[in-house]
Amino acid sequence: MTGRTYPDEPADSFPEPPLEFTDGEDREIRIERSGVDDFERLVGMYDEFDPADRAQGIPPVKEEAVREWLDTLLSEESVNVVAVHEGEPVGHAILVPDREAAYELAVFVLGDYQSAGIGTRLLEALLGAGRAADIEKVWLTVERWNEPAIALYEKLGFETSNAESFELEMAIRLS
Repeated sequence: MTGRTYPDEPADSFPEPPLEFTDGEDREIRIERSGVDDFERLVGMYDEFDPADRAQGIPPVKEEAVREWLDTLLSEESVNVVAVHEGEPVGHAILVPDREAAYELAVFVLGDYQSAGIGTRLLEALLGAGRAADIEKVWLTVERWNEPAIALYEKLGFETSNAESFELEMAIRLS
């Protein structure tokens, strides 16, 4: 056991995908459930990822490593949503099961699409899809210096569950 703690009360409800909205840059964005069918499109998105936007070693840099990583992420047990603009993925969020009956969250948005509200909507849709899949507990790690991400996670209902390393661990209860 990690000693991770979760809030006693479930978070507020979240919308389930599909969702459509206009982002802060006036682009039409659609958020939808994702899976194995999106594999090649996601490889392409991660190929465009700026190395400066990578955190904690992910997403991987080389295409072969991205393919292996996505093989793991797009399993039947995980929950995936993708933000699409003009038919191409620009963001991807994932809930991956761990060994303790909880799910780890990861979210990625291409640099040109950051700070336009896409990450927020992507996370809301992911948490809505997670609740619909009867997922109860979700956790994530975030670098301590990433104040905008921490503020967003707190706004969504995440609470700090472990602050003993250079990263914060945060958790939320969906049900």
